[in-house]
Amino acid sequence: MAKDNIKNQNFEEAIESLEDIVARLESGNLPLDESIKQFERAMKLIGYCEQKITSAKQRVKILTEAADGTVTDAPFIAEDGDET
Repeated sequence: MAKDNIKNQNFEEAIESLEDIVARLESGNLPLDESIKQFERAMKLIGYCEQKITSAKQRVKILTEAADGTVTDAPFIAEDGDET
């Protein structure tokens, strides 16, 4: 498994850790207590990844050029209509 401290991971490392946990849980070979610990860690990783995605969406802006040549930025609007 990747690093223990979630906050020290980048997004890709957190996803990899989450995939490892899912594989371990799906194997069915973990004792109940360890399964619960891994599930709790997975939930923390999911929250961390969601926060990273939200932060990235907020940073994304669409640059547009007006007819007069000026460039302005507008918030990114996702396909589902959610302005971020």
